Amino acid sequence: MAKVKDKRRRVFMCPSCGNESAKWMGFCSALGCGSQSPLVEMTVAPEQKGRPGWLAGQPTEVVELSSISSDDQTRDALPSAELNRVLGGGIVPGSVVLLAGEPGVGKSTLLLQMAQYVAAKGEKVLYVSGEESPQQIKLRSDRLRFVGDGVLMLPETDLITVIEKLDAVRPGLAIVDSIQTLYNDDESSGPGSVGQVREAGLRLLRWAKASGIAVFVSGHMTKDGSLAGPRVLEHMVDVVLYLESQEDGGYRVLRAGKNRFGATTEVGVFEMAEQGLMDVSDPSKALLSQRAGGAIGASLAPVVEGSRALLLEVQALTSPSQLSAPRRVANGVDYNRLLMLAAVASRRAGLEVSGQDIITNVAGGFKITEPAADLPLVLAMASSLYNCPLDPELFAFGEIGLSAEIRAVSQAQRRITEAGRLGLKKCVLPEACLEGLKVPDGVKVIGVRTLRQAINTVLTKDRNRNRSENADREPETVLKAD
Repeated sequence: MAKVKDKRRRVFMCPSCGNESAKWMGFCSALGCGSQSPLVEMTVAPEQKGRPGWLAGQPTEVVELSSISSDDQTRDALPSAELNRVLGGGIVPGSVVLLAGEPGVGKSTLLLQMAQYVAAKGEKVLYVSGEESPQQIKLRSDRLRFVGDGVLMLPETDLITVIEKLDAVRPGLAIVDSIQTLYNDDESSGPGSVGQVREAGLRLLRWAKASGIAVFVSGHMTKDGSLAGPRVLEHMVDVVLYLESQEDGGYRVLRAGKNRFGATTEVGVFEMAEQGLMDVSDPSKALLSQRAGGAIGASLAPVVEGSRALLLEVQALTSPSQLSAPRRVANGVDYNRLLMLAAVASRRAGLEVSGQDIITNVAGGFKITEPAADLPLVLAMASSLYNCPLDPELFAFGEIGLSAEIRAVSQAQRRITEAGRLGLKKCVLPEACLEGLKVPDGVKVIGVRTLRQAINTVLTKDRNRNRSENADREPETVLKAD
């Protein structure tokens, strides 16, 4: 009896970017990858000739761009304003959305709430669960006070079966929780491997584009905070959302890492409650309501996330170190940025923090990535070092350079307007931002050029530590409303 020739081929794939190599090369050689993870050996089934793609049956004609109407790209708005903000206005039919986050952050809860929103419109939702049983999801729906009408459960992990059920049901929305549990018999590797995740993502993408039905899939995060599986999965999908939270944080932040239908700078803020993830329409006001007035080592930083300005409380604690190398702990801010600011403050501004342990935190579990928070962070460190509270009605923003100069940041007007709406009266900002600035009534704006000048401006009370007597106090520029 003749043996059947195995037409499958062996390749070596990079787990980060998905680049394939015919030979073992140790690490990925793709330009711009730089991954330190070794290549993974996998077996790839041969592609079938004439396999229809998601454009099968449609005429492939050359079309002029000006003749294409953008009105055909409709969106299905959701009752959640925060979700609509991050998605760019709603769910786009035929799109594939990847929701990633750490275990227990609330991915399944958010997906079930989206199923509830779509089912309330009279459309069917197919919920494919590869991790939890239908009974477990029913317990979650009971907590959300959602009966489950219109939501069809499919506890299945076989990829071919899932695609067949999607074709048979033709729901208004498809949810897969999670993509790491799906497997295809054509792949020799196990579920969650590089090959299985790539094949599952490709099959779901083809089905969504051909049917015009949106698909939401959830994905796990690794220990280093990256999405589990190959990076090619992020390239295939239309939208990548990250649900973030710190330990013991009551707030959840939904960020768009990629969005083909909207901006990637938008964020949505939610609060985990008994009824699920609830919208926080005014996060600045919610955070300031828990702020202790006159606290030492705390300052307010207006940061811009997408089209909204958020007023966050930046906290710092300094303590004499008992170690040869003082500790630096950064929660909510970049660790390397904290090291740079501590060195600049010590070397250029006379802030004696070189022998101090420095612990920083952003209240509410938020993360700040823009350099506009440099100035309020150093002011919080100075407040803690001198044991001197800042003015409770003070807020500040500005980037700090290596020469301790205060550099201008974008959208200064939006930051000041948001702080003035919340009743703050005093602002310290880069002097270069004063030109053309419209100051709200009752707000005093002080422009500074250097970090030393900013510290001398806000710390007016007696300080418990010795300070240099020959420190030159630079003149300040004050701008008030007319």
